[in-house]
Amino acid sequence: MDDGLGTTAGTPHKKRVVLYPSPGMGHLVSMIELGKLFAARGLAVTILIVELPFVDTGARGPFLAGVTAANPAISFHCLPRVRFPPLASSHPEAVTYEVARLSNPHLRDFLLAGDARPAVLVVDFFCSVALDLAAELGVPGYCFFTSGAEALASFLYLPVLHEQSAASFREMGEELVRVPGISPFPATHALKPLQDRDDAAYRGFLQVSPDLCRSQGIIINTFRSLEPRAVEAIGAGLCTPPGLPTPPVHCIGPLIKSAEVGVKRGGECLAWLDAQPEGSVVFLCFGSLGVFSAAQIREIGVGLEASGVRFLWVVRSPPNEDPAKRFEEPPEPDLGALLPEGFLERIGERGLVVKTWAPQRDVLAHGAVGGFVTHCGWNSVLEAVMAGVPMLAWPLYAEQRLNRVFLEKELGLAAAVEGYDQEGELVEAGEVEKKVRWLMESDGGSVLRERTLGAMRRAKEALAAGGESDVTLTKLVEGWMGDDKVQRQ
Repeated sequence: MDDGLGTTAGTPHKKRVVLYPSPGMGHLVSMIELGKLFAARGLAVTILIVELPFVDTGARGPFLAGVTAANPAISFHCLPRVRFPPLASSHPEAVTYEVARLSNPHLRDFLLAGDARPAVLVVDFFCSVALDLAAELGVPGYCFFTSGAEALASFLYLPVLHEQSAASFREMGEELVRVPGISPFPATHALKPLQDRDDAAYRGFLQVSPDLCRSQGIIINTFRSLEPRAVEAIGAGLCTPPGLPTPPVHCIGPLIKSAEVGVKRGGECLAWLDAQPEGSVVFLCFGSLGVFSAAQIREIGVGLEASGVRFLWVVRSPPNEDPAKRFEEPPEPDLGALLPEGFLERIGERGLVVKTWAPQRDVLAHGAVGGFVTHCGWNSVLEAVMAGVPMLAWPLYAEQRLNRVFLEKELGLAAAVEGYDQEGELVEAGEVEKKVRWLMESDGGSVLRERTLGAMRRAKEALAAGGESDVTLTKLVEGWMGDDKVQRQ
């Protein structure tokens, strides 16, 4: 267990790095993987756990225990839960920013505990408010950005866009937003919390850019050869608001979940895939927060049945319409009520529908999988790249609409499902059928597959000994190990 000092109990000579993820599970998993890299390079790692005030996260206990058991140099410390009245904003990001702000006194107590302070504090994008506290206490502060360089460029540039126009992104409609180093994107594809300039979530995002620019550096979960234009633009200061320093950028990815720690489910998926032909299955999975209405689930089912393509589909229950319960874990889906009548009987062995969750990393890495319908969460994108699986983009929330533009227009690794961006409208069964067949059976899908395999090769080269990401990470950690007063690397 962590002893609260600059070293970890039992490892007195190791310098300690404190990692501070935001509450989201995807962000926690990414930060744990970063911690494993640091631990493998001789650092002791403490990962802070923060909890939303109205969400029961007790189910994480076995997962975290499994991580520590497999990685003794990694420990966890739970900051006290903070509570506050409901916010006016309807966006969960506003809650995340407020949790981070109110947790600063607890973070201060933790960082000051004992005789020695951590060598470094690495914070999540949504916890950037902690960077000023770190500077005040003399602890070098870095940001870990769990998404890609192109999304980072847009967030860094947000204060500039804010000053350029008094109109909100919602008012701009389909007008193109231009950010150095990335493809222009429609204003409607900016994050939903950014659509309204008066929302608390918008103000939170607006403050992140100056916080990050004053940090000791930004660690990005990408590799330079995947997003060279965005990385170069950020490094050259083209995305930095006027009057602020440009922080060093460290591309250390692709960083994906190394194993399904503590998870015993998923065997049914892999056993079914073992019986399918090579590259014949399209996998549909939309993340831990990706949910559809019952009507949209039926449209997907009709489209998959009509496509004739083999499929593995993860179905979650529709969203809870009660705002007070929107963060609660939904119940297991009732497939009989959600899927078209007689659907499971008609598809037989051609498809497999699983409830709520599948071991996505392992499924994508299976040779039977030849396509991926994804919400474009960055962790999912990187897992697909590492497996060489081409994507159909169906973004749902967070920065996923931006990711879809980058994947399709800049990187050429995905094709978009049409209709997802029409408010209140469904993606029709015919579109699902057409795009799935295109991905799995057409020459265009084959071109996408070859391009994705090329990205996979570059990703593995980046991570190999002496590769671009390996060298970047090694230099960063060596700087921390060799300098008690860690300067900008």
